[in-house]
Amino acid sequence: MPSIDVELGENSYPIIVDYHILNRVGELLKAKAKSSKVIVIADTFVSKHYGEIVSDSLSDAGFDSRIVDVPPGDEQKSMEWFARLHDGLVDHRMDRVSTLITFGGGVVGDLGGFVAATYMRGIDYAQIPTTLLAQVDASVGGKTAINHAKGKNLIGAFYQPKFVLIDVALLQTLPRRDIRAGLIEVIKHGVIMDAPLFDQIEANLDAILNLERAILIDVISRSCEDKAKIVANDERESGVRETLNYGHTFGHALEALTGYNTYRHGEAVAIGMNCAAQLAINLGMMDSVDGTRQRKLLKRAELPVHFPPQISPEKLIEKMYLDKKTKRERLRLILPVRIGEVVLREDVQQSRVAEAISQCMQRG
Repeated sequence: MPSIDVELGENSYPIIVDYHILNRVGELLKAKAKSSKVIVIADTFVSKHYGEIVSDSLSDAGFDSRIVDVPPGDEQKSMEWFARLHDGLVDHRMDRVSTLITFGGGVVGDLGGFVAATYMRGIDYAQIPTTLLAQVDASVGGKTAINHAKGKNLIGAFYQPKFVLIDVALLQTLPRRDIRAGLIEVIKHGVIMDAPLFDQIEANLDAILNLERAILIDVISRSCEDKAKIVANDERESGVRETLNYGHTFGHALEALTGYNTYRHGEAVAIGMNCAAQLAINLGMMDSVDGTRQRKLLKRAELPVHFPPQISPEKLIEKMYLDKKTKRERLRLILPVRIGEVVLREDVQQSRVAEAISQCMQRG
């Protein structure tokens, strides 16, 4: 099976990308597991449709496995579910050499990964991301977290999996809205570091959204390769990895202000990317042609680009200051220079940020 290596020394791991490979999870785990005891943390919807395939594969490989379901929704990234999942591990008699598998979207990956990082001070885990967003973003790089009432992903750890299995066929049962929301991270990788990838998405957007097998495997693999390169150079986000936060400071604040239940994560990031580009244009950093090009692609993908009218710039900025990327009470903004290049700015006046937010506000 084709794979992409995330090079992190002793924490290195492969990302396997292919079609109809879910039934090979037992085979893959057999080569890496330290014991036969396995627990699978799964999204309820995913478990209903694909849980039997995973259970049978693990059983055929000789594993004693159990699936614990988590309801969908970002609100499940909570202390309550964190504790409940630990209860599930204890009930299954998991020990330090057992393995946890996350099976679902980014919520399950973040939550289950943080459980793996903390149970008995850390046990091995693997990821099977089932949404496009999770396949190209949440499953690459070892970020695990749960939310706090005052901010997204404020409680977490960097903890790398043993492998990631991406079965592109799983996207067939994903709602179209989630396909579009997930595509934002691929587009983001194009904007921050890979102009040819951005070109490829522009030229093949309809085929990607129609889940055509060849182009889908190609753009997912390329997007994972892009992120893997950044993670390999900056595992704990102290430098270049911060560029992956393009659009996220605005987007996370919007998600928090709307209770994490109005926008898909990718939709909020799309609005954030449009606002970041507008701010860069206002500051004379980016040509308006590139900003328009990004906005047109987002709109072609039927992603939102404007903040809702009930969100004030002041409230949004207040939430942005609670973002975990803020340091010394200064906003750290990733702003584009052109398609394929972004920079970090810490010196942008709050009034200029508010101006850009106002320009990106939905009217009428």
